[in-house]
Amino acid sequence: MKLKTKVAIITGASSGIGEATAKALAAEGASVVLAARRIDRLEKLKSEIEASGGKVICVKTDVVIRNQVEHMAKAALDAFGKIDILINNAGLMPLSYMKNLHVEEWDRMIDVNMKGALYAIAAVLPDMQQRKCGDIVNISSIAGRKLFPGAAVYCATKFGITALSEGMRMELSKPFNIRITSIQPGAVATELTHAFTDEELIGHWNDGRRAHLVPLKPEAIASAIVYAVTQPEGISVNEILVMPTMQGL
Repeated sequence: MKLKTKVAIITGASSGIGEATAKALAAEGASVVLAARRIDRLEKLKSEIEASGGKVICVKTDVVIRNQVEHMAKAALDAFGKIDILINNAGLMPLSYMKNLHVEEWDRMIDVNMKGALYAIAAVLPDMQQRKCGDIVNISSIAGRKLFPGAAVYCATKFGITALSEGMRMELSKPFNIRITSIQPGAVATELTHAFTDEELIGHWNDGRRAHLVPLKPEAIASAIVYAVTQPEGISVNEILVMPTMQGL
């Protein structure tokens, strides 16, 4: 129970990596704040965590709406008195080819993947700065290192998260003792690919070239997150790239 005195907020907690991470942090003793739009899924997850003896609250949160994100942080402080860990996990991946002009999807990715992360950071920093401690884990991607066709805008958002994490370390780690970790998953079995609407890209995506690739389970990424936030005082895990062995680069 390495996190039994800690309080963790997880955005995008209703499925995938967020759900697995909430369970993993609770299993280590953390009090968890589940944040996402789908409150019914959060309530189900809350019941599961409580059945295992965990402490948990749910806060319906759309990360692109700043006052909802601020309410999320206030709810955490009201319930548990502090915020030790933020898992910036909420994200979208509606891949499409640039020439097909899915502009509304570009907007939404930028809003969720970048602005949503920034809103959450802004909401938790005052408490962390005042107490001079904390962990902020930003979920980037292999797409934050390597570009591929059909993912120009998605990659741009994840390159941005990787750069943001580095800048945060420069500004926040030494003066405020806040540890910043960028987690960069490869292929993971989540709902991200369900958002594709570009028929041309879907055809290429399903052409069999990925048939050999078995994606990671979300629990693999949750384990990496737990590893980062349970390091002893004074040790920062800056980046973790986790991929299926057969994915390569």
